[in-house]
Amino acid sequence: MVENKLKIWLSAFRLRTLPLALSCILTGTGMVYALRQVNVFIFIAAIITTILLQILSNLSNDYGDGVKGTDNDQRIGPKRAVQSGAISLQAMKTAIIINVACCLVAGISLLYISFGSVHLVQILLFLLLGILAIAAAIKYTIGANAYGYNGLGDLAVFVFFGLVGVLGSAFLYTQSVVWYQVFPAISIGMLSIGVLNLNNMRDIENDRASGKMTLPVKMGLPRAKAYHYVLIWGAILSMIFYSIVQMHTWWQSMYWLVIPLFIKHLIEVRNCREHQNFNSMLPKLAISTFIMSLLFFIGERMAVMA
Repeated sequence: MVENKLKIWLSAFRLRTLPLALSCILTGTGMVYALRQVNVFIFIAAIITTILLQILSNLSNDYGDGVKGTDNDQRIGPKRAVQSGAISLQAMKTAIIINVACCLVAGISLLYISFGSVHLVQILLFLLLGILAIAAAIKYTIGANAYGYNGLGDLAVFVFFGLVGVLGSAFLYTQSVVWYQVFPAISIGMLSIGVLNLNNMRDIENDRASGKMTLPVKMGLPRAKAYHYVLIWGAILSMIFYSIVQMHTWWQSMYWLVIPLFIKHLIEVRNCREHQNFNSMLPKLAISTFIMSLLFFIGERMAVMA
């Protein structure tokens, strides 16, 4: 019984989404390796905080879509915990509250490790960003004015998975941001939106029927595909531009090995005719993004050691 309940909760956590969430930390950390200011304790604390925030987003999404009826028998994706009745609304609400508390503890610990107790302005700024991240994770599908139902999910993903996630993690080490560091942040943000866009293209018909006005619902599938091409190519070109500005050794081009995977993915999207076929593309794009960030991280580290 206990083992079965654990499997249900692990499924609700959607562990396969975690590699994508970690991409921003790997990329942000990789950017500061040249400055030799990487702190392993900051790195670990940032990973823990990011994982907790991603799980919070997943649980809140399960709860919000379950309450609104968006998760139903017509939905193409995997069955959710609340939808299937495996987890009650009250239990999910309790899990969300516990997760929020864990996020706050992990986030405050991260700030203390990074800034100590003397950099009050930085602490307050990042505390505000952390609270906004928690609110964004919850309000995506929960509440009468859930922004995910108004086509604003893409913007939130870009801000928190891209700009805040990458630039914020870099700032935790160095207390500064350089202008060209925005390009890897843009890249990870665009790829993260790409994963969301695949999810929304897959569910376009059910979302339309449920009143969930995602961008694909508003644009239609052909334009959503064109939007997807812009996201992926924009991500690739942003990383390449960073390399043009910052590359000192060929180690830093290791992440180029992933570019063919992205191109192959775009061909699959172009040729996709059945909505359910987008489902298999989701983990592939998420893992490709993670591999790119990991190779970027390794390449930047090797460049320092070379």
